Amino acid sequence: MSAPELGVLFDVDGTLVDTTYLHAVCWAEALAANAHCVPMADVHYAIGMGPQELLDHLLGPDRDKSGDEAMVAAHLQCFRQYWDRLRPLPGAADLLRACAGRGLQVVLASSAAEDELSAVRSTLDADDAISVATSSSDADAAKPSPDILRVALDHSGLTAENVVFVGDAVWDGEAAGKAGIPFLGLTCGGTPAHQLREAGALEVWRDPAQLLTLFEESALGRLRSAR
Repeated sequence: MSAPELGVLFDVDGTLVDTTYLHAVCWAEALAANAHCVPMADVHYAIGMGPQELLDHLLGPDRDKSGDEAMVAAHLQCFRQYWDRLRPLPGAADLLRACAGRGLQVVLASSAAEDELSAVRSTLDADDAISVATSSSDADAAKPSPDILRVALDHSGLTAENVVFVGDAVWDGEAAGKAGIPFLGLTCGGTPAHQLREAGALEVWRDPAQLLTLFEESALGRLRSAR
């Protein structure tokens, strides 16, 4: 019997591409335009959730939701202004290629819209290492729901026991826990290490570059050695 295929699921925003604070600014502007004054720190903490989940978290699930569509559209319109200025986080593309070069399937587990995902993938410039990528059209619910991770497993043919998930937000950790997938946290999205550990992170690294430097000592190296 052949050995099971192994892989790494990656969140994208704040994990591979430096977008967390841009999203926070754009969401704050979208909220303010619809008469919702939410502290920027609260908005930042919610980044990583899907749009509906973020609005429920910040404004309450029992509110009048008639303005939600306008706020989601306003956030995206604002964020589009930054697409030509997006930057990958240190070591992001090299880490993806290192995983692929070591025989680990690379899967982007994103709940971004298709055009937004296309923009961040262009920024990463590492499509040669990516085997599968998900978008918001692939799942009914976004993080902290585990749906997008389960879809990523289904599309890639991988199983929860043969992957790890790398993300930057507590919502990534919550989704991974519900899906039964080991979670590695990165602080480059602005979430402190202790919060990532509380969210279930087995390990916490500064950014993709540090994880790449210590690849063999990390859960990624241990996953590869299990082949």
